[in-house]
Amino acid sequence: MRRLKIGKIIFIGFLFFFLFLSGCRSNTSGTGTAFGEMDVALVLAEEEKRDRQIYYDLPIVHVKGIYLTGYTAGMESRFNELLKLADETEINAMVIDIKDDRGEISYESNVPLAKETGAGRKKIKDLDALLHTLHQHNIFPIARIVVFKDPIVSSKRSDLAVHNKNGGVWKDRKGLSWLDPYNKENWNYIADLAKEAVEKGFKEIQLDYIRFPSDGATVNAIYPAQNEWDRAQTIEEFLAFMRKEMEPYEVPLSVDIFGLTTSVTEGDMGIGQKIVGMSEQVDYICPMVYPSHYIPGNFGLKNPDRQPYETVFYSLKNAKERVGHTGVKIRPWLQDFSLQSVYTAEEVRAQIKATYDNNIQEWILWNAGNRYTRAALEPEKTREVGPRIALR
Repeated sequence: MRRLKIGKIIFIGFLFFFLFLSGCRSNTSGTGTAFGEMDVALVLAEEEKRDRQIYYDLPIVHVKGIYLTGYTAGMESRFNELLKLADETEINAMVIDIKDDRGEISYESNVPLAKETGAGRKKIKDLDALLHTLHQHNIFPIARIVVFKDPIVSSKRSDLAVHNKNGGVWKDRKGLSWLDPYNKENWNYIADLAKEAVEKGFKEIQLDYIRFPSDGATVNAIYPAQNEWDRAQTIEEFLAFMRKEMEPYEVPLSVDIFGLTTSVTEGDMGIGQKIVGMSEQVDYICPMVYPSHYIPGNFGLKNPDRQPYETVFYSLKNAKERVGHTGVKIRPWLQDFSLQSVYTAEEVRAQIKATYDNNIQEWILWNAGNRYTRAALEPEKTREVGPRIALR
C-alpha cells in the first residue's frame, strides 16, 4: 500500500510539472490559459482514474475473509474495529450483506422490485464511501445476497412466494416466508441486485440460501410456478442463469452450500442442493463446514464439535474428491463461534490448518455477531495481495 502511495505522489508531481511548463508556454505566446483550477481538476481526475485501475488490476489472490452484516458495515465504530483487524492481520476480504435472510437490502437500492416492496434500508448510508475505504485498504469486497429466503418481497408480492396448500403464503418455523425458486421473476430480481452490487464496486457475488425451504411444515408448501424440473435441476438452472447474466461483469460467482453436501452422495438433502451440479455453474463453492453442525458418527468421529480439525479435514477432502473434475474452487466457511462447545483460537486455527492440509488456500470465518478471534489470525505480514485469479 505504501508503494502505491509513493507512486501516486510521483505521478502527481510529474503531472504538475508538465502542466506548469504547458502553462508557461501558453502565457509566453499570449494564447491559452494560465495553470489554474481547470488544470488542477485534470490532475485529480487522472490520478483518481489511475488509482481505480491500480486496484482493479491488483485484487486479492487467496481470500481470507470475515463476514459483516449490513448494520456492522454501516456502524462506523464497529466497521473501523474490523478494518483495524484486517489491517493488522492476514484478513484481506470482507463478505458484506447486500440482501440478508430477512429480505432487507442494506442500502437504498434502485432495483425496481426492491423499490416496489420497500426492501431497501439505510443500514449502510454511503455504500460508495465504504467500498472506497475497502479499496484503499486492499480489502477485497464480496457482496452476499440471500436468494430465496425473503419475507419482504414474498409478503408484498404473494404471487412470487411459496404458498401454503391450506391457503395463504407458506411460512417456515420462524414465521418467515420464502420466494418460489421456480419463478423466473425472482431470478431476475437476484440478478438485478447482483449487477447493481458490482456496478457499485463489489468484486465478487456470493449467493446464499440457494435452496428450497428445509424448516417447518414443508409438506404444506406449494410452488405456484413449478414446472417439470425437480428441485436440484431448478437450483442448477438458476445458477446457470446467474452465470450467464453476470458473465459480462467479469467477477467471480460463489455459492454457499450446506456442509453435509460434501459427503452426501444420494439425493439433494430435500433442498435441491447437489454439490456436483452446482459446482459446474459457478467459480467458487463455499461449504459451511461448521463442526458444531455435525452429529456423532459423522466421518466416524465420536464428537465432531470437539474435533474441529478432523471434521473440517474430512469434509473438504470429500468435497475435493467429488468436485475436483469440475474446475470449481473451494473456499469453506469456518466456525468462529461457540455453540455446543466453547471455541477459542485453538479450535479456529485447527480448522484453518485442516483447510491448508487439503491444499485449499482460501477460507472465510463466520460469526453472526461479527466478533472474531484475533488470536486465531496470523499477523499482517502474511496478508496477501496480487494478480487476479483467472475465472473459469
